[in-house]
Amino acid sequence: MPFGEVVCGAPGSGKSTYCHGKYQLFTALNRPISIVNLDPANDNIPYPCAINITSLITLQDVMDEHGLGPNGGILFCMEYLYANFDWLEARLQELGSDGYILFDVPGQVELSTHHEALRYIVQRLTKIGFRLAAVHLCDAHYVTDAAKYVSVLLLSLRTMLHLELPHVNVLSKVDLIAQYGDLDFNLNFYTEVQDLSYLENALNTSSPRYTALTKELCSVIEDYGLVEFETLAVEDKASMLHLTRAIDRATGYVFVPPHDAPAPEGTLEASSVPTSMRPNTFSLFSSAAGPMAGSVGDVQERWIDAREQWDAFERKEWRQEGEMIREAREREKAIQGEQRGKSGIRERK
Repeated sequence: MPFGEVVCGAPGSGKSTYCHGKYQLFTALNRPISIVNLDPANDNIPYPCAINITSLITLQDVMDEHGLGPNGGILFCMEYLYANFDWLEARLQELGSDGYILFDVPGQVELSTHHEALRYIVQRLTKIGFRLAAVHLCDAHYVTDAAKYVSVLLLSLRTMLHLELPHVNVLSKVDLIAQYGDLDFNLNFYTEVQDLSYLENALNTSSPRYTALTKELCSVIEDYGLVEFETLAVEDKASMLHLTRAIDRATGYVFVPPHDAPAPEGTLEASSVPTSMRPNTFSLFSSAAGPMAGSVGDVQERWIDAREQWDAFERKEWRQEGEMIREAREREKAIQGEQRGKSGIRERK
């Protein structure tokens, strides 16, 4: 049973950067991962692409042949992909049943809010056995403006209702949030979507004509009670691991390493069946079912309240780690030199 993520979000929210970062992380962890590019306008793909929609259809060809603009052309491409879903299914089967697939979708918000093409593609993927979660990226700097924050909440809520998948909303680029000004509240106010009535003063100041409308929109968001956010600094390993675990919990994914992988005794069953069919109680209770490590307070301290101190601490740790690696290499070279010298003496004798 393959698992995966539908990575969506507005243009510039960091979808391709996130996919590239996750590929690097999973490669380092020896976890399987493949990335499928479903954006026909993405010409500069930073990650190794297992399947690319441009092999089926390109945005430029659609625009030239049908006289469409960029947005209309992308909608046409997604409709064409759905009509030719067999092409995608055949290539997904080549990736194997134990794969973990990231679907990097276009940034046009209408695809994840009201246009049916992406929704139908997701439904077809679910029918052929994929266990998917929608990972919706939103630029974290929107929380510094109350009106933009409410807009992001509405967009996230509409995406959740439209795609009908286990959903993880993410405030991306949280490491850059301090560049856009001070927050009116602690970061957990925005990630947990607490009492939105506290935003009324800021909203009334920025748009007094729409006070009643804003109050009703906030009421709709709170009545659903669905929207919460995780945070992401894609270059920070701890942040990526935390988000990965949150997504694994949403999909029910438990990574089972190969039976010959190093692990505590008794935690892996020595079986040759595929990993998706082999139980691993240790992984289940140590990762998927365990408590989430870290908190939003830690994120605020790292990237907002004490960023300079943390940056200095990490630079010091990196220097020490580099020195340890250099010393280990020097010791290894010295041992190899001694061994070569001893073998040379024996040969002369």
